[in-house]
Amino acid sequence: MKLLYVLFISFLIGVACVSAQTRGCTDPGAQNYNPQATVNDGSCVYSPATVTPTASVQLPAALAESSGLIFWKNHLLTHNDDTDNSLYSVDTITGQLFEKQTLTGVKNTEWEEISQDDSSIYLGDFGNNSRGNRRDLHLLRVNKASLLTGGSIIIDTINFSYSDQTSFTDTGNDNTDFDCEAFIVSRDSIYLFTKQWVSGKTGVYSLPKIPGNHTAQLQFTLPVDGLITGATYREADRLIALCGYSTLLQPFLYLLYDFTGMDFTTGNKRKLSLGLPFHQIEGIATHDGLTYYLTNEYFSKPPFVTTPQKLHRLDLKAFTGTYLDAQTSGVWENTPQHYGVIYPNPAYDEITVTTAAHDAPVPYSLCTLLGRVIRSGELPPDDSRISTRGLSAGMYLLSIGFRHVYALTVIQ
Repeated sequence: MKLLYVLFISFLIGVACVSAQTRGCTDPGAQNYNPQATVNDGSCVYSPATVTPTASVQLPAALAESSGLIFWKNHLLTHNDDTDNSLYSVDTITGQLFEKQTLTGVKNTEWEEISQDDSSIYLGDFGNNSRGNRRDLHLLRVNKASLLTGGSIIIDTINFSYSDQTSFTDTGNDNTDFDCEAFIVSRDSIYLFTKQWVSGKTGVYSLPKIPGNHTAQLQFTLPVDGLITGATYREADRLIALCGYSTLLQPFLYLLYDFTGMDFTTGNKRKLSLGLPFHQIEGIATHDGLTYYLTNEYFSKPPFVTTPQKLHRLDLKAFTGTYLDAQTSGVWENTPQHYGVIYPNPAYDEITVTTAAHDAPVPYSLCTLLGRVIRSGELPPDDSRISTRGLSAGMYLLSIGFRHVYALTVIQ
C-alpha cells in the first residue's frame, strides 16, 4: 500500500509539472499577457510609453563628459570619457561632487562605461567610433578594497578583441559595428553591448572577467533601434536596464527582464522613450530596480541647442514594480502569493522555500521545462531548503502541493 501511495504521489507530481508548462507572455503589464502562462516565451508586446524624470540637476563642470555610472557607498560614482583618469563620487540628490580619486599608472583613451561586482570596479576603455579599428580594447579592473584604504590602488587589465571582427580597415567616423559604450558584470563573465552605428542594433558579447587576453564571443543581437550607451544590472532579479539615444538624439531606455540564464532574448524586452530631447544620455545606475539615475554629457549645436551636463532621477516602479514584487515572492500575480515564497531566485547552490501554515509535510518536485522530474520530496511545516547543486544553468519549474508552480532560474 505504501508503495502504491508513493507511486501515486509521484504520478501527481509529474502531472503537475507537465501541465504547468504553458508557454506565453507572463508579464501582467503587457498587451498580450496570458494569465495561464507559466513559462515566459519572450513574446510580450507593450504599449508605447514615455518616462519623464522626477528631478534633474546640473552636474559640476568637471563632469562635462560623464559617461558611466554606478551606485556605490550610497553615492553615484562616475567618470569622464576622454583623458581624465579620475573617478568622481556625486550626491544622488544635488549632483554635487563629493570625492575625487585619481587612478595612477593608467590612461583614459576612451573610458565609456563603469560597472562592478562585490570585489571590483570595472572601467571599459573600448570607445571605437572614430575609425572602428582599435586593437587595444580593454577593461580596467580596480580592486574596491584598495580604493578605500588610501594607499596604492590595485588595477589589472582585461584585454579583448571581437570574435567576428576580421577587418581593421579604417571605417571612418560613426560607421562601425565594433564600438562599445555599455557592459555588465555577472557572477563569472562580462557582457558587452555594442553600439552598431549602421544597423541600430546592439551585439551582445561575453568574455571572462579575469585579467589576460580574451576573445569576446558574440552571443546574439538585439533590435534596440538606437545606439546603446549604458547598462545597469540586478543579477538576483534578472533585470537589465540599457540607456541610449537615436541618431536624432532622442534618448530611451531598453529593459530586459525575466530571461533564462544569460540569454537575454528569452525574456521581456521593453523600450521606453525618455522625455529628454537632445540629451546625450550616457550613464545609468540603480540601487533597487525602481529608482534610476541617468547622466548626460554636455551637448551643444549652436545656435540651435545647448544642453548642459545633468543628473536625472527616474521612477520606474510603474514598469518594474510588479516584476520585482514577483521575484521576491517567486510568483506572478496570478498565483496565490500568500502560500509561500522561494528565494533567492535566480539560485546558485540552494533555495529556501517558505510555505504557508499547514499540519503535514507538503510534496514538491523540481522539473525541467519538458516535464522531467529531477528532484522531489516533502517540505516540513516551516522553512525548508532545496539543493540546486549539480544542476545545469537554466530555468526549471518547482511544483509545491500540486497546485502551486514557481519558475526558478539556476545560475552556475
